[in-house]
Amino acid sequence: MNNVETIKVVPARYPLRTVGAIVALFVLAVVIQSVAFNPRWEWSVFARWFLDPVILEGVGQTLLLTLIGTALSVVIGGMLALARLSSSWLLSSLAWGYIWLFRSLPLIVVLIILYNFSYLYDTLSLGVPFTSITWGSFETINVLGQFSTAVVGLTLVQSAYTAEIIRGGFLGVDHGQYEAAAALGLPASRCTLRIILPQALRTILPSGFNEIISLAKGTAMVYVLAMPELFYTIQMIYNRTQEVIPLLMVGAVWYLVITTVLSAIQHLVERALARSERRSAVNTSRATRTRSVTTQTTQEPVHASLS
Repeated sequence: MNNVETIKVVPARYPLRTVGAIVALFVLAVVIQSVAFNPRWEWSVFARWFLDPVILEGVGQTLLLTLIGTALSVVIGGMLALARLSSSWLLSSLAWGYIWLFRSLPLIVVLIILYNFSYLYDTLSLGVPFTSITWGSFETINVLGQFSTAVVGLTLVQSAYTAEIIRGGFLGVDHGQYEAAAALGLPASRCTLRIILPQALRTILPSGFNEIISLAKGTAMVYVLAMPELFYTIQMIYNRTQEVIPLLMVGAVWYLVITTVLSAIQHLVERALARSERRSAVNTSRATRTRSVTTQTTQEPVHASLS
């Protein structure tokens, strides 16, 4: 007669994890109670101003600055990254100098200098340096207004950080990919866009979206230009009404909404990229198996003669 032993599986217990969860929930409850039931937060004022047309106009200006600054910084940063990776010492040195300068200067300093640029230069001319040849001349005060100054300042600073992110993504690609593309005789532009960039995107995207989120919050710095973006608009309102805390909460919640949307877009882009890579790997595996089966079926039988 066989004796059958019954093995009882007991799930692992983590008492410290349970204690930590209880403490976290307790702290969360305390924070919610202190914020939601404290009348000094003035949530009625928050509700009155949150969807006010003036606030929404400031949100629109913030989003527009973020969109234009992101687009321009990606273009300029991409060119700077390629220049940093160039074999030309001149291009590499100039790109390094640009990145060093604008990563060292605070954004608010750049914005103030640009806003006072007309004091340094009355006109901006396009021509050949050190000659009298000039193709066009513009008054600086007409070229650099509030909005254009904010865009230029944000782009100059953000491009330096974007360039280093893109350069890091390119350096993360195995050097054998470059050698394989060169062996196939592919031009540099095709090699960069079709082979290197798709592989570098996995490294570039997380840091790149992090910089976009920082740029969205960094637009608050353009308040020094008296431009009516979100933070400056809120300042003007609470200076008039003296309702400082609820209006600051309006700005904080709008920044939370903007960064949450950007984070959701990042998640969707990364998931789509991962799905595309998995589909490409499956197709490659299927093609390899198909070629292997075809090779085996087309082989002629070999008959050995025994003497």
